[in-house]
Amino acid sequence: MFCQDHAAEYNRGWNYFEGLSAEDAAAREAQERREAAGYTTSKHQQWASRGDEGRSADEMRALDLFDLSPDCAFDDVRKAWRALAKETHPDVKPGDEEAAKRFHAGQAAFEILRIAEERRSWKGPQPAA
Repeated sequence: MFCQDHAAEYNRGWNYFEGLSAEDAAAREAQERREAAGYTTSKHQQWASRGDEGRSADEMRALDLFDLSPDCAFDDVRKAWRALAKETHPDVKPGDEEAAKRFHAGQAAFEILRIAEERRSWKGPQPAA
């Protein structure tokens, strides 16, 4: 399997539309773009995909900190963060260095997952109606 750069280099001299008229080549390209369009938009349909597919290592570590599964809903992340914050907040446990470290780790983990949620749910600029 090639990465995108090596695949482009490997296929540089190959003409996919060789032997087709300009009209047939344009029709085939349009048809293939229509058929493939679903694949490019489907990756942002849900917060989580199957299992941990598409999750970064940072996201997986953040989910582990909250003891959540990779396919959990973002509301579960929010609830887990609130529960951890109520237990370990420096105002609740003043002077407890271990609790403060857990609180800050939870804060960082929640931020990572919040940014990932925004990135997955962002639809991009919408056309004017």
